[in-house]
Amino acid sequence: MSDDSRYEAVCSRDARFDGEFFFGVATTGIYCRPSCPATTPRRKNVRFFPTSAAAQGAGFRACRRCRPDAVPGSADWNARADAVGRAMRMIGDGVVDREGVSGLASRLGYSARQVQRQLTAELGAGPVALARAQRAHTARILLQTTPLRASEIAFAAGFSSVRQFNDTLREIYAATPTELRAARPEKSSLSGSAGAPGGVLGTNGGTNGAPAGVPLRLAYRGPYDTTQVFDYLARRALTGLEEMVGAPGARTYRRTLRLPHACAVVEVDERPGDGWLECRLRLTELRDLTTAIQRIRRLFDLDADPYAVAERLGSDAALAPLVAARPGLRSPGTADPHELALRAVLGQQVSVAAGRVLGDRLVAAYGKPLERPDGGLTRLFPRAEDLAGASLAELGMPESRRATLRTLATALADGTVRLDAGADRDRTEKELLGLRGIGPWTSGYIRMRALSDPDVLLESDVAVRAGARGAGAQPEDSEGWRPWRSYAMHHLWNAPRAGCPGV
Repeated sequence: MSDDSRYEAVCSRDARFDGEFFFGVATTGIYCRPSCPATTPRRKNVRFFPTSAAAQGAGFRACRRCRPDAVPGSADWNARADAVGRAMRMIGDGVVDREGVSGLASRLGYSARQVQRQLTAELGAGPVALARAQRAHTARILLQTTPLRASEIAFAAGFSSVRQFNDTLREIYAATPTELRAARPEKSSLSGSAGAPGGVLGTNGGTNGAPAGVPLRLAYRGPYDTTQVFDYLARRALTGLEEMVGAPGARTYRRTLRLPHACAVVEVDERPGDGWLECRLRLTELRDLTTAIQRIRRLFDLDADPYAVAERLGSDAALAPLVAARPGLRSPGTADPHELALRAVLGQQVSVAAGRVLGDRLVAAYGKPLERPDGGLTRLFPRAEDLAGASLAELGMPESRRATLRTLATALADGTVRLDAGADRDRTEKELLGLRGIGPWTSGYIRMRALSDPDVLLESDVAVRAGARGAGAQPEDSEGWRPWRSYAMHHLWNAPRAGCPGV
């Protein structure tokens, strides 16, 4: 986009571009999202930024009306496989907070100076500034949704000192922590501008009397096919690890999460708000909040750009009717890449139901019990380390597939195969294919879901071929579907007489 076309998006308050860019107003010193409902500023007073961190670095404060820090992420970061895209995915996962810039650079295979230079040149902000903006957003959420003291929130959000916490909030929001807490929206006022995607909710009660935890609004852009995503997750929910409660249309997906510092329980409601899904997080360790949010967003594919997907796939004559019939269809990722990879091996060449039975057995035999069960949630998925040397006899699988599961678990445990947010996708797929018992279908499925790659097509998949035949499409001639072939595959899976794969 040119700056002129960005300004046109601002003039029309086009929410499609929320998160894709930000604009600052020189006369007020405030930066906003493109859909901000405030009076449109004059073109000469507007500056554009690729990230909120860049706007903050230029001296602009976040708009209190449109909350530009709480928009969906750019779909570019999942679509891109270069160093900048990988860095952005890792920063979102909290790598800089946990390991510093040196840790981020090491994972990317570059020097810290190179990473700083590349991010600053393209995004207008380095890794520290990008992580700082994310910490500030986390702090605002905690201030406005929990009764924790400001000092506790400072360290939970990733700040190294209370002074740094106070200075950052004053710089970004032009408000003290006390003022931000006092400005939290009441539940009754969450409509119109106050209910902008990504805002916070009032406290809701937990399941079976459990604590409510941190209530969130997980923002997304464009239409969102909640039925497709919740059906997809419901068919694969493993006993003790996941559950789907409620009637279709008003379901709540619940699951346990293993996070860097501790475990957590997450709940996401099917019924959408005006551009968001309601979520509740019960964290054992608040320092995991940022990472938990990003992993849930990947699971539900909330940073997708359905407009770009529909434009590209809708131009294909065979796919156009499928795209029109399922607006907002998503390509679900995962909240735990290691878990997804191991479950992919369990589901090789079997039906959804059979793969689920094997998953239930694995969780029951090797999953770590929760200290306190939460409704139907009783266990965490077993770690790769716990499966690497296990017999797996409880699963009732052929020894060849049990050996494949152990081989993969060993590779994940010792780092031979990396599935973190910033992993090099081509390299990871090559490493997976080098493991005995893992072929193109399994490696591609892991790449699509564990690494959130939007451009995967499993051409050998039986259900894909059935959907393609029914639609009159040719997967072999799918170059025109790039870079959104994963979404094309979900459309083919959801086509009449197709059916989804077994994992």
